[in-house]
Amino acid sequence: MKTSALLALVFGAAMIRAADYPAPVEGDWVVRDFRFHTGETLPEMRLHYTTVGARSGEPVLLLHGTNGTGRAFLRPDFGGELFGPGQPLDAATHFIILPDAIGAGKSSKPSDGLRTRFPQYNYDDMVQAQYRLLTEHLGVRHLQLVLGTSMGGMLTWVWGEKYPDFMDALVPTAAMPTAMERTPSTQLDGRSSQSSPGPRNTSASSNASPPPWPPSPSLIVMSWAASQ
Repeated sequence: MKTSALLALVFGAAMIRAADYPAPVEGDWVVRDFRFHTGETLPEMRLHYTTVGARSGEPVLLLHGTNGTGRAFLRPDFGGELFGPGQPLDAATHFIILPDAIGAGKSSKPSDGLRTRFPQYNYDDMVQAQYRLLTEHLGVRHLQLVLGTSMGGMLTWVWGEKYPDFMDALVPTAAMPTAMERTPSTQLDGRSSQSSPGPRNTSASSNASPPPWPPSPSLIVMSWAASQ
């Protein structure tokens, strides 16, 4: 009984803390005849997104990981640490944009019905779709920050390469801008890819210790905000 009461208290406190910022708002935008890097087009590309804060605030873009959605950033250990009053991404002064990438969440994906007939897509297509969502639908002309974790971190690097003047800062976490060894695998769209191995880094010892796991994105944002 005492354990149940304690868990209820902790859960309730977490929910209260997460509710310190404005309620998230979800939306969808349909892009007509979206063209992918392969030249393939999709008559209607649905892009789902969540926002926190008013559009008049300083825009920031947060990009989720491989199996996540934009709402992953609403957890108490992220949004509860960053979006509240006086916190680094205070939703009273920031317009926080959390899109679902192509192939994830409520955005268009192969499993919606097209399956193997869904156009092949890559990080460039994901970023292009996000850029169009921001500029054509949400009216964003410049971002204060782009932050991503894991796959979202890789997308953050692509944002910096494709649109270097569109943001003030990039915060890619759990992602390195290096070539990956290609092995028989599954592509982003779920189709099998029998690719030959790509470039391998032979300068590093195979016995080298892996780099330490990066600190949590919320700590990184706090450090970034403190330096502003």
